[in-house]
Amino acid sequence: MYDDVPGGEPRTGCASRLAATAVWAVMLLGLWLWGRELTDPAAAPPPEPARAGAPASGRAPGDGAGHAPLPGAEPRRIDIDGVGVHARIIERGLDREGAVEPPPMDSADTVGWYADGPAPGAEGVALLVGHLDTDTGRAVFHRLPSVRPGDRIHVTRDDGRTAEFTVEDIAIAERADFDPREVYGARRPGRAELRLITCAGAFDRASGTYTANLVVSAHLTGVRSSAGAEAARAGGADRAG
Repeated sequence: MYDDVPGGEPRTGCASRLAATAVWAVMLLGLWLWGRELTDPAAAPPPEPARAGAPASGRAPGDGAGHAPLPGAEPRRIDIDGVGVHARIIERGLDREGAVEPPPMDSADTVGWYADGPAPGAEGVALLVGHLDTDTGRAVFHRLPSVRPGDRIHVTRDDGRTAEFTVEDIAIAERADFDPREVYGARRPGRAELRLITCAGAFDRASGTYTANLVVSAHLTGVRSSAGAEAARAGGADRAG
């Protein structure tokens, strides 16, 4: 079963409600700024890493240079072995109100990729969004809050390669002081970066949304053929067993 809010009222999936709230409005602004920074050097943020609100965990060690970016290719699957996330990735765009479409509620076990932005593994910041929960139970990113710096995220692409990302930090972006530039801006120019976003904070029954977003930031640190990546994960599972 899943956690209920006090009083027995079930939590609703935040992503399905965000399009009608200020959360999606600021997310849309963030996406616009983020896309503009990728194409307009004059609008690019300073090179220092930016933080999205209060950190939920520390930063991973290392210089953060990472692997050279790959050509663009559509993502097909995401695997985060450390927290048991294994999901299909689907393309999402903007709805009629100009907000990013989350995965449909009847596909809450999938992850949405903002297809008008960079692909995972390509230069820039790729954005993946997923539900935390729904009206009836847990959803794809229910265990995302358990991710820690240094954890690996694998994204299988349609070019036969699997991009391996290393988590740098996890942060909470409060709705009240949401800064799109910090959430969506590149932490280091020229890298392939990844953001995983779901809901966080307290559930607000009045608005039907959560009060914050959880933002997992990662960067590309390795590339494998998809067959090789599957074999490595299977071997790790066998050793664990």
